[in-house]
Amino acid sequence: MAQGQARSPGSNMALRTYCCSVSAWQRRLPFLAWLPQYSLQWLKMDFIAGLSVGLTVIPQALAYAEVAGLPPQYGLYSAFMGCFVYFFLGTSRDVTLGPTAIMSLLVSFYTFHEPAYAVLLAFLSGCIQLTMGFLHLGFVLDFVSCPVIKGFTSAAAVTIGFGQIKNLLGLRNIPSQFFLQVYRTFRSITETRVGDAILGLVCMVLLLVLKLMRDHMPPVRPEMALGVRLSCGLVWTAATARNALVVSFAALVAYSFEVTGHRPFILTGEISKGLPPARVPPFSVSTANGTASFTEMVQDMGAGLAVVPLIGLLESIAVAKAFASQNDYRVDANQELLAIGLTNTLGSFISSYPITGSFGRTAVNAQSGVCTPAGGLVTGVLVLLSLDYLTSLFYYIPKAALAAVIIMAVAPLFDTKIFGTLWRVKRLDLLPLCVTFLLCFWEVQYGILAGTLVSMLLLLHSVARPKVQVSEGPVLVLQPASGLHFPTIEALRDTILNQALEGPSTLIPWP
Repeated sequence: MAQGQARSPGSNMALRTYCCSVSAWQRRLPFLAWLPQYSLQWLKMDFIAGLSVGLTVIPQALAYAEVAGLPPQYGLYSAFMGCFVYFFLGTSRDVTLGPTAIMSLLVSFYTFHEPAYAVLLAFLSGCIQLTMGFLHLGFVLDFVSCPVIKGFTSAAAVTIGFGQIKNLLGLRNIPSQFFLQVYRTFRSITETRVGDAILGLVCMVLLLVLKLMRDHMPPVRPEMALGVRLSCGLVWTAATARNALVVSFAALVAYSFEVTGHRPFILTGEISKGLPPARVPPFSVSTANGTASFTEMVQDMGAGLAVVPLIGLLESIAVAKAFASQNDYRVDANQELLAIGLTNTLGSFISSYPITGSFGRTAVNAQSGVCTPAGGLVTGVLVLLSLDYLTSLFYYIPKAALAAVIIMAVAPLFDTKIFGTLWRVKRLDLLPLCVTFLLCFWEVQYGILAGTLVSMLLLLHSVARPKVQVSEGPVLVLQPASGLHFPTIEALRDTILNQALEGPSTLIPWP
């Protein structure tokens, strides 16, 4: 087309159609938006971030499998699929998908420590999440209020943390039900293994010190001396990879005792070597009483088919939105639903249990300067390499060290500040928070359901009995704080009559 020549209407229409098509593809496959501008600088930053997250996720995955009541390798099986799926579908550069403490706790509740149930739960959860994403049902999550979420996560932190005391102290035959667990743990405290207790406490102290070192390290500036910058970089690297360093230290100590013929620690033991086999999720399972069919397995999991997908979505979207607001970019909630749903669905074909977005590893990713979701590819490859080449070394990892990793990871989930915040802002919201928190120690689904119902009742009460602003004067004007709905009519009529009886005012109905 010659310079200055006007485009024909057909040409303009074709251009608009092409632009809309490209935009639609980029919404469904967000990597198409940033991949053409990918640079060597981005590659360097993504590689560092992916390596940092990988060194964090490997020991955490082994530890979270213990929380889920599954063999350790299942934690690693669950740790890499999300890295590859999120590269294509993720809308946040910071988010990392994988096993988390809360999701592992839910898996232990609903799958009876059976790998077949856990894998099937991942498949069904993924299908539910995908359906919600395709139907744009992300708004449903807005009805689960912040106090309910905080109550659940705080109760989960207590449950998970206390559940690891038995491994920290080397206790055996402790039940998984929370109240029985508390009773049996204190009753068996005299059976504490000294080696496990000392090693576990040392690992916790090391993890805490390394975390404090990173949190209080001054930012590196170009005008600093080279030695100072190198020292800061070394401290930051050690603090970021603290889980891997502490677990490696504990394994080395355990191996040193092993070669001398002593075994003062309970070890992780044998882990299946190699990559997980690709196979269809189990739709039946052999049990001591025969074979459980697909229908029986679904009935056994019960409320888990609603709770696990819901909490997985809530956790992942909350993480994505938190880091998006900090770093000034936008995430698409429905796209996140598709990413987490596809990850769980595909992960079930390689023996993964349900996963979601991890707040701790996402924080590591962001602090490492990640530029795009491509950093997840490095993390995924690192996990695969560990499965293929390092599983024999995992034998010597003491369970006390993994317990220390879990306790330090879940401690920040207990939000003490939320109680003071709600007391100052809206004390009535303490009710769903406390209901959820207390009932989650009994059954997770009851806690979430009861807390959500209480929140809905408070919401309905504010709709049925809105605050009414009354303007006194020659003309009486009443204005509800919210729109008019049929539950409001009676209360508003009573207010109008009461105000009218107090003085000879002319009433003007609220529009």
